[in-house]
Amino acid sequence: MSGSNFMTLQFAAKSENESFARVAVAAFISQLDPTMDELTDLKTVVSEAVTNCIIHGYDSNPEGIVHIECRIDLDTVTLVVEDKGQGIEDLELAKQPLYTSKPELERSGMGFTIMENFMDEFEVVSRPGAGTSIRMKKRIESKKALYN
Repeated sequence: MSGSNFMTLQFAAKSENESFARVAVAAFISQLDPTMDELTDLKTVVSEAVTNCIIHGYDSNPEGIVHIECRIDLDTVTLVVEDKGQGIEDLELAKQPLYTSKPELERSGMGFTIMENFMDEFEVVSRPGAGTSIRMKKRIESKKALYN
């Protein structure tokens, strides 16, 4: 395998597409031969990020579009999940564990916390009225010996 590869996806902001995104990213990342734990972590963060785009970014409006970019550079996976939805008014508040702007939907408020804990790098950029971009990186340890 060469040292670099990428793929992009875009799809309607419908909750039924969350599982599609999770499986597509997992299939792409499988070329690095991740452990089951690494693969589960990556699938979980994709689920969390896509769900945030659908529920919070577009307020469950299926007319929105979710964009995903996944890049592999040697042993590192970079994921970018973004929407062009309503954005986040108070990003620091939104990143607090257990905070949710949709308590009526019984949301746990742990999405950003999970993403941050499962990945090596985690960054959120959001502008009210312009959308949100989540950039995450994870080193796949199973390939560490090949690139040292």
